[in-house]
Amino acid sequence: MPKKANRIEPKRKNIEKQKKFHPWITRIFSHQCYVTLLTGCYSCQWKFRRWEKIKPGSCCCSLREQLFYPCLLISFILSVIFLYLWIETSNEYFNFDWVVFLGTGHWIFCSILLLSLAGILTAYSSLLLLLGYLLLWEGIELYLHWCHKILVLVVILLCVFFMFVICKFWKERWLVAGMSLKIFSPYVHLCSVTLMVVLSWPLAFYMARLEREVRIRRHMMTHSEKKRLKRCNIFTRLRGLQVAVGLPFFLILLCLYLMPLGIYSPCIQKEEDLGPKPVLFGHRGAPMLGPENTMMSFEKAVEQGAYGLETDIHLSVDHVPFLLHDHDLRRTTNIMEVLPDAAFKHPAFFDWTFLSTLNAGRWFVDPQTKPFFNMKPLSEEDKKRARNQSIPKLADFLRLAKKENKFVIFDLYGPPPKHPLRHTFVRRVIDVILDSKIEQRRVFWLPSHDKAYVKYMAPGFQRIETSLSIEYLTKENISRINVDYKNLVYSKLGDYKAANIKINLYIVNEPWLFSLAWCSSISSVTTDNIPLLSQINHPYYFMTPRFYMFMWIFTDIVSAVVIFAIFYIHWRREITKAKLFRSSTILSDSTSQSEHQGTSHLSVKAPPRVVESPWTLAALNPALNKSTDKYPDAFHFGVASKKPAPVKNTVAPLKPAKHDSQPPAPTKVFEFTRAPSWQDTNNATLQATLPALKVDKPTLPSVEAPHPETDPEETPMAGSSQETYVTIYSTKPNMSSSYGMFSNN
Repeated sequence: MPKKANRIEPKRKNIEKQKKFHPWITRIFSHQCYVTLLTGCYSCQWKFRRWEKIKPGSCCCSLREQLFYPCLLISFILSVIFLYLWIETSNEYFNFDWVVFLGTGHWIFCSILLLSLAGILTAYSSLLLLLGYLLLWEGIELYLHWCHKILVLVVILLCVFFMFVICKFWKERWLVAGMSLKIFSPYVHLCSVTLMVVLSWPLAFYMARLEREVRIRRHMMTHSEKKRLKRCNIFTRLRGLQVAVGLPFFLILLCLYLMPLGIYSPCIQKEEDLGPKPVLFGHRGAPMLGPENTMMSFEKAVEQGAYGLETDIHLSVDHVPFLLHDHDLRRTTNIMEVLPDAAFKHPAFFDWTFLSTLNAGRWFVDPQTKPFFNMKPLSEEDKKRARNQSIPKLADFLRLAKKENKFVIFDLYGPPPKHPLRHTFVRRVIDVILDSKIEQRRVFWLPSHDKAYVKYMAPGFQRIETSLSIEYLTKENISRINVDYKNLVYSKLGDYKAANIKINLYIVNEPWLFSLAWCSSISSVTTDNIPLLSQINHPYYFMTPRFYMFMWIFTDIVSAVVIFAIFYIHWRREITKAKLFRSSTILSDSTSQSEHQGTSHLSVKAPPRVVESPWTLAALNPALNKSTDKYPDAFHFGVASKKPAPVKNTVAPLKPAKHDSQPPAPTKVFEFTRAPSWQDTNNATLQATLPALKVDKPTLPSVEAPHPETDPEETPMAGSSQETYVTIYSTKPNMSSSYGMFSNN
């Protein structure tokens, strides 16, 4: 026969492993440590104590905590709004840091510091909400420590202050949030539905638990409680909690299911309706690869495949147009080392001889003054090249554009008062452009000064205006406008596209913003991040209407099924618990009633119980038949407790024999009949104590067996002061008489 597998050894090994790791698990993952951690972080109470569980339907905290809890919710909402707004305005981080530099004179990544601050505020308020939820899940009363309350108020004040500053000085930043929702709204819908599915688990658990509480209380209610219920209905309160928690959840879920009906996103369109990729203008060249407004930066932009180059023009005091953005030389040159007293002087008041000697690239290599936080590290060759850059002239810039056949667009800054070219700077720039022999069609003329002179001297320039009326643009034969990227939030840009007027957006650095411009059929964008945008071959977050419809319906159906299943599981489990509790209470009540009735009728009739003595010969040989029909000589003992006293052992007990001995005598079966209690039989006549029995066969001492309805611990033992009344019946013909034995110890 094949050897049977030993099933005990694997179990034994598993038990040994559990015993081996049990101390480590209990030390690390103790529930007491978990609860202490929650209460310590939330209430600053790090000593373990026995917390009283909150009953369902009762208040989870004191009145003071109830009044402060809305402040915690407000801090969470404000911090989330502030964080979202600042993340979406990442396209403006450079401008924000530049404004801070103008005010402080130091280049600091304040945009990143504010982003970190917004993340910390959001994480802190979110953590407090999560801790409060976990404490409620454990049934512990909420008590927020006063330190947390002060910090929550600080969070509210900081969020309100920063958002007030944004509203005061950067009102258009709020438009960025609307633009982001245009492209992210389909994904916000899907993430919101997923979040509702996650929240449905604790919500269903809480509502089902309230339902169980209602059913249990209704079952356990007494008559006096029913009268009191008329004055204060606890069931109404519990049902009200269910409605207050469940109704908003399902209303929000319904709104999310219908949300796509009101969503408009330019990135949801047919593949054949998608326009060509917008061309790129390098803003001051490629400022993430080289110092801005230097020849190295423009050459890097050409290498990255830029469609055109954008720059800023100033004029020196000796009539030389040069490239520079700021209104002083502190940030992009070494003027603080060469001539610190003239650092705040307008660059137009310097002559070209002095300007050409300044270093315009060393600041770019310094990690403390690098312009962009997320720019890639430079190679050693590029670092060496950047350190040797100087301020270029407009003629050098035009020579490169002509050589590479690139379009050019620039901002022309007028000289300050008392400058020799205060009123003729446009004509000087036109002369330099015409002297460079660049094709006029490659020049996008943006300045608004001396339009008549420009139109007369350079009719081939492509004039670019801001968002003016379509009638004026058509009349002036202007085919391109230059607008801020925040204007994408308005729908009037579609009218310009319908009139065949091309749109150039500035400044677009983020991929999601570039994708939105692509889906909106924008023809060109001006960017600082030309290395990244040049690698995008398809707009991000693009989807066809058919695919989004499928994703919308599929997500709604799956989420509805999952939420229904979650509610059904919790509801069924809690209702089952309520039914089990009800059946157990009914069983216990019936058992207690039967015990009470059995005690009251014990003096009338006591049910007999037949038990086999462990010292009979039949007990020593289980193979023998124990039926008393085959052995009529069996003895039957009737035992009744009378007074606390054991029976005297007048005859030596029988010693068990070995299995190889002669066949034992017929089996003796003892019938123990429980007699009435001493209180019920105090008027009965006590029988006289019988002498010791003289029988041929070995006699056994009387053995008492507890009645099924009595507690085994209350069974009288030998040596106690209990009185026992024993009646011995003989089933032999010659022993038909009955005997009564009463013994006291």
